[in-house]
Amino acid sequence: MAELTRTAAEERPDELAMVDEFASRTCAEVNERTNRFIHAVRDAGMKVGDVAGVLTNNRIEFFEITGGLSHTGVTFVPINWHFTADEVAYILDDSGATALFADHEFADLAAEAARRVPAVTTKVAFGGPAPEGFADYEDMLAAASPDEPADQTAGFVMFYTSGTTGQPKGVKSSMVEIGGPLDAISFAIEGFAGLLQMPRDGAALVNSPVYHAGPYLLSIVPANIGNKLVIRRKFDPAEMLQLIDDESISIVYAVPTQFVRLLRLPQETKDAFDGSSLEYVFHTAAPCPPEVKRQMIEWWGPVIFEYYGASEGAGNGTGITSEEWLERPGSVGKPLPTCELLILDDEGNPLGPNEVGQIYFKSLMGTDFEYHNAPEKTAESHLEPGVFTFGDIGYVDDGGFLFLSDRKIDMIISGGVNIYPAEIEAELLNHPSVRDVAVFGVPNDEFGEEVKAVVQPSEGVSGSDELAAELMSHCREHLAGYKRPRSIDFVDDFPRTETGKLQKRNLRDPYWGDRSI
Repeated sequence: MAELTRTAAEERPDELAMVDEFASRTCAEVNERTNRFIHAVRDAGMKVGDVAGVLTNNRIEFFEITGGLSHTGVTFVPINWHFTADEVAYILDDSGATALFADHEFADLAAEAARRVPAVTTKVAFGGPAPEGFADYEDMLAAASPDEPADQTAGFVMFYTSGTTGQPKGVKSSMVEIGGPLDAISFAIEGFAGLLQMPRDGAALVNSPVYHAGPYLLSIVPANIGNKLVIRRKFDPAEMLQLIDDESISIVYAVPTQFVRLLRLPQETKDAFDGSSLEYVFHTAAPCPPEVKRQMIEWWGPVIFEYYGASEGAGNGTGITSEEWLERPGSVGKPLPTCELLILDDEGNPLGPNEVGQIYFKSLMGTDFEYHNAPEKTAESHLEPGVFTFGDIGYVDDGGFLFLSDRKIDMIISGGVNIYPAEIEAELLNHPSVRDVAVFGVPNDEFGEEVKAVVQPSEGVSGSDELAAELMSHCREHLAGYKRPRSIDFVDDFPRTETGKLQKRNLRDPYWGDRSI
């Protein structure tokens, strides 16, 4: 048996482990397909230390593939399917991927990206007819042995997180040694389950994109401690309520934008919701408007747990229960037992309660991270080994609860997704009609923020509706949908310091008015 699926396959072989819109798998089936997958990728020539991209919507195959790679010493990279072919190819190339597993839904995107990266020689598609040059996933499994593979060894995930300058970077955690014992993965899963007080032997709803760290964590941990996964390719608020009741869902992951959409459902839809099965609603990704969170707690009860952290943190962060939050609205909680929370001034000196400074975490687990192929970015985020920042600013109150007073000033959080302006600005600057550009977030009632671009046209070019449309078209060709500006304004000049540094806040503030940025 595959080591990480052994217990479930032995103790409850006929219980459903996963179900999505297309299929379902029992615990025994998951184990057998994992065995077959391990043999299949080894037969294809994959070995310990290799890297594989996984480009898929939420579906069972994502968990089969990443679970199988976790047994083969392979680093796997979940890829955002909103990306363009350029962006997917960049991640495949930068990560050193030699394999790509792709959802048929994105066959054209996968084929074009793989064509640009010759090192990707193992190409597999699932969910429908395979594009030219891709093997069929089901055929690959059928041809492989169902027997227990020998020499199973740990592989692990590497998420790509958007950088403040240029392209996204891979986050390599030291939590699991690639090619090391599988016990490390088991310990990590059990550690997260205990740390986050996650319930067992229930059902978890997966309807947020699993290429993000939060939804991924709130899928694999529940699945490996006895919870059935109910998987959906997209979030639909009315369907979510129905699934919670019909499938007796006990665990849910959510971002504030989803809370907003749930609260906006018709009253009769909300009144029909029972929700008594809910035990644990894990929310993260963006600050939640206090009134939104208060309404959700009043509706769903004190089952909402907020986590503040990042892909880089790997469990180093803060957490707060519903009861604690109601006593301290706006707080993101106390540090988890895995870490020490530090608030430092610009010189690195510790600050006291209610003093605002840079937020750092010191890992107490001996874990750390680095940015793949970016030692300078790794150094910038670290005070010393094991002491790092996500770039946010805040303070702790007299009770030790953390409050965020600002974010990475240039980062836009739209619908729980981090968007960094530098990449968008660089793409717009490639257009000959753009002399200079500033991109930042402006208020959006549903998503929190949306992307705004302010452009200084090139000499002899006038800002106009026609130019705005042309620039929007340019962005559609080169940027993923969620990164594209929703509106473009024009100015004759930009506010700059005497040294030439753009004073972006002077451009951004008028759009926010009295609102908090």
